[in-house]
Amino acid sequence: MTSRAVEAEALLTPAEVAALFRVDPKTVTRWAKAGKLTSLRTLGGHRRYRAEEVRGLLGGAEIAS
Repeated sequence: MTSRAVEAEALLTPAEVAALFRVDPKTVTRWAKAGKLTSLRTLGGHRRYRAEEVRGLLGGAEIAS
């Protein structure tokens, strides 16, 4: 995947994902560490989540904390 493809991809912050699932942002981080949700790191080290993957999880099976 090229850097342009990643830049064009819609990414969400932990707070945005947490709001969609109605959980605390720390819970979203725990899901990423557990491998339940894929995260990308920005140059500053912040986590970002693919909007497409999050929408798929919202429409399908729920994640258990």
